[in-house]
Amino acid sequence: MASTSRPIRAQRTGIPVLMATALALGLGACEQTVQVRGNMPLEEDLARISPGVHSRNDVAALLGSPSTVSTFQDSKWYYIGQKTTEFAFFAPEVLERKVVMVSFDDSGTVAETATLSLADGRDIDPVDRITPTEGRQVNFFQQIFGNIGRFGGEEGTSQ
Repeated sequence: MASTSRPIRAQRTGIPVLMATALALGLGACEQTVQVRGNMPLEEDLARISPGVHSRNDVAALLGSPSTVSTFQDSKWYYIGQKTTEFAFFAPEVLERKVVMVSFDDSGTVAETATLSLADGRDIDPVDRITPTEGRQVNFFQQIFGNIGRFGGEEGTSQ
């Protein structure tokens, strides 16, 4: 009888150890991560750009290719980047956001540069309207059983 109590005691002490190990591994996976996305030029590189002196090629050599170019003309280049932190399953928090705009004149030299930060951003209220579509509304069962009997047995023909 003494031999049977020993395995039960081992099971009783093994379960808390197993649970503590699983908890430690689970919490270890919840580390805080910092991610940098986009192109965030350094301040010293931005300071080297002089209006009226540098060309598009000079700016591309210093800062790299832009994140985006103005829509209707290529007179403005935008370098967009942000740094975020995320902990476990919580929503990411933006630590830093930077938008650098480099504007060029007609001859292709830098006209001006501007830097916008997270503080310059504005919240927008997206429109949540739904565009109506033409046609009839079908329910789940009509979608599932709607094609029964619509096709003939011969290949390539339908009724």
